Amino acid sequence: MREPMRRLIPSVPVLSLATFGGRGKPALPSLLDAGAVQLVTSGRIAIGMALRELGVGPGDMVLVPAYHSPSMIPPVHWRGATVVFYRIHPDTTPDLDDIARLLGPRVKAVMATHFFGFPQDLSALRALCDAHGIGLVEDCAHCFFGERNGVAVGAAGDYAIGSSMKFFPIFEGGCLVSRRHRLSGKLHGGGAGFEAKAALTALELAFAHGRLAPLRAALALPLKLKSAVWTHIKRRRASAATGTGTGIGTDAARPGPALAPASSDSSFEFDPRWVDKRSSWFSRAVLRLAGGARIVARRRRNYLALQRALAGAPGWRPLFATLPDGACPWVVPLLAAQPEALFARLEAAGVPMVRFGASLWPGVDAATCANSAALGRQLFGLPCHQELDDAERAWLAATVRAALDDLAGAPL
Repeated sequence: MREPMRRLIPSVPVLSLATFGGRGKPALPSLLDAGAVQLVTSGRIAIGMALRELGVGPGDMVLVPAYHSPSMIPPVHWRGATVVFYRIHPDTTPDLDDIARLLGPRVKAVMATHFFGFPQDLSALRALCDAHGIGLVEDCAHCFFGERNGVAVGAAGDYAIGSSMKFFPIFEGGCLVSRRHRLSGKLHGGGAGFEAKAALTALELAFAHGRLAPLRAALALPLKLKSAVWTHIKRRRASAATGTGTGIGTDAARPGPALAPASSDSSFEFDPRWVDKRSSWFSRAVLRLAGGARIVARRRRNYLALQRALAGAPGWRPLFATLPDGACPWVVPLLAAQPEALFARLEAAGVPMVRFGASLWPGVDAATCANSAALGRQLFGLPCHQELDDAERAWLAATVRAALDDLAGAPL
């Protein structure tokens, strides 16, 4: 494959000195503009808390889009409810006819997702929910900033959830918000170990991608000590879990709780021990100090620049024809004509990608929703976050374009 020299490109925002610039008012509303906001450790924890606020419990049903992250499902099960999947259209909008078909006395809530940072018009779904006395949870995990037809993200749902670690350079973070109701839960801290890990891991990720070099030099010794301590803790936990430590079956042999939620390590697990725990001090400080105007402006600029750079290349098309004025993209979602071959080449070249929906909940397939299955198979998302520098963005575009050109010339 003919591609530029391999680079280490941050797949998510990483801290830099520029993170705290551009602190003017964002061009688009934010989830944090809602009247009631609770900053928690992940979007999936916020989903569980939203369902609890709606009174979802055993015997209830929750409607979830068939195109989804598997992390959306365990919070429903935590409440003792059953998940029912509804179809979506090729542009990811909900199939309202299918939702209406699925409604019944046991349906307590519907989840609707703004995919990839493109706000959807949820007015018809809102009206449908109101007519049947059903709660609407607005999933804004991909859509921290934005509006559609003058309606801010998070304003249509009874409750909305966000994933702040997709938009800010932090290790953990999510939010539960509501513009319609008060939030009843009371948050408490996650402990000293959690606070330390949240800060140090965010810094280490920045250092690994060449950011904050002076601070990296100053913290070299403390970070070495941290790594040694953390390795020792993991070894002790592994020993306890296998019964080779202080005795099988004793309290001492049980591994302790994780220092951070599983969501920070890219798993799909839901750990109820993180319900009602607030996001770390470090993450909350970054949310307060980072420039929201810069986040919106640079993500939009990077999105448009990547699409322009790939224009005319064979074997792909954008999921969305245009970037609306009200969108702050999470990634650049593209559809591949030869998905598996392209994914293999990009992975080998070191291109960071999102393959959202490639792994759906067991049992969800083309028979459930053909559009969801097709998107999961064909879609790949390129990073367009605000911490990409111009050279990194240019490398991404050149490498993807080289892969597309090579595949166009390869025999089928």
